[in-house]
Amino acid sequence: MNWEAQWEVVIGLETHAQLQTISKIFSGSSIAFGAAPNVQASAVDIALPGVLPVLNREAVVCAIKFGLAVGATIAPRSVFARKNYFYPDLPKGYQISQFEAPVVTGGGLAITVGAGDDPKGVQSKATEKFVHLTRAHLEEDAGKSLHEDFHGRTGIDLNRAGTPLLEIVTEPDMRSSAEAVAYARALHSLVQWIGICDGNMQEGSFRCDANVSVRRPGEPLGTRREIKNLNSFRFMQQAIDFEVQWQINEIEEGRAIRQATVLFDPDTGETRAMRSKEDAHDYRYFPDPDLLPLEITADWITQVKSGLPELPQAMQQRFEGELGLSAYDAAALTASRGMAAYFETALELAGRENSKPVANWIMGELSARLNKTDRPIEASPIKAAQLAGLITRIADNTISNNIAKQVFEAMWNGEGQSADEIIEKQGLKQITDTGAIETLVDEVLAANQKSVEEFRAGKEKAFNALVGQAMKATKGKANPQQVTDLLKKKLGR
Repeated sequence: MNWEAQWEVVIGLETHAQLQTISKIFSGSSIAFGAAPNVQASAVDIALPGVLPVLNREAVVCAIKFGLAVGATIAPRSVFARKNYFYPDLPKGYQISQFEAPVVTGGGLAITVGAGDDPKGVQSKATEKFVHLTRAHLEEDAGKSLHEDFHGRTGIDLNRAGTPLLEIVTEPDMRSSAEAVAYARALHSLVQWIGICDGNMQEGSFRCDANVSVRRPGEPLGTRREIKNLNSFRFMQQAIDFEVQWQINEIEEGRAIRQATVLFDPDTGETRAMRSKEDAHDYRYFPDPDLLPLEITADWITQVKSGLPELPQAMQQRFEGELGLSAYDAAALTASRGMAAYFETALELAGRENSKPVANWIMGELSARLNKTDRPIEASPIKAAQLAGLITRIADNTISNNIAKQVFEAMWNGEGQSADEIIEKQGLKQITDTGAIETLVDEVLAANQKSVEEFRAGKEKAFNALVGQAMKATKGKANPQQVTDLLKKKLGR
């Protein structure tokens, strides 16, 4: 059944980005990952009697950076509130968050949903969309419940309690799992780009909750169900697709959707209800009496803005306008700040006239190797200066593209050798002397009369065979274009 024509999917995302501070949001405790359970939970984090929280200035700086990066409004005055609920890993019985007066409101992110993103495999052209943000507010994280190591019981690790988070909430603008994943990827890249979150999804530094509902086109919004703690883009797409189909089936079979919080099980590929979904009034928000309102001056915002790096979208436009790269290339090269920095370093050394070859080698050979070995570009065995040297030697005809692949291989497996060192050591310098190449071509023609006759009889493949023989005779070191031109000249073409 083609349900797309009869149903509209409505998705909004709430993302918790752990901020890259040294200490927690209201205490001096470390937020380092991997410590033994409960060694990083101070008296402030668990709200022992008589303690007072003190706001971490760097967490506020992170929030300001984000607001500037997404074109949002940064509140000159925002308020912290207590969000009251009772759960074993919430030692205070409340969470310090922001409710009516968040630090960031509005703004948004432009996303691109490319061909092949459709879960059904339907190929489509890349489309652009703008996802509006409702707000982004500062809050503390709760602790962590541990189930696997305790038979019939639950362990509690309070190391995460008090860890600074920026919760980023979208409008319900997305209409497919592909759009939701494209937004999550764009946000994931942005928070790393501006240096406010390390984006490590395995460690819980970046996790998303997806609010999903369905409705008939033109009808009011349906009842949403919230899929909690999605820490993988692949799982996000699977979870949303399953949830959408489940909700449609329920409604078509005459059952009402009830608002709920659900979890996704990667082993079964299904969502399952965890608890009924709370509304804001269930948390009994009220201003935290121990924290003064947060006041952010225009001068502070200006100071933070001056320290922001060039943003991805601006860099893409610059790459297209100044370097003549395609929109696809510019987007790929700004997928991460590390990728962009590598490209710019290589380009500076290789020269702007080589912008396209630099882009091609990074997006092609280098990225393929990095993906195969599961390495970020920052850990590439081939540094930007080495790649620039390789491309320079292709450009000045010292080596051919085929020989360049051999040099690349040597650099990947070597110990920091430059292209020049490898070319010299292995004797890979391209033969460009016309006289020497002509002599070799004459020898190839004399030794391959059958191919010569076949070519003159109209068999084009015979010409390719002659080119191959000539390149083989020079061990791949002849200039391929010179070989081709000489063969055509001598064969009367």
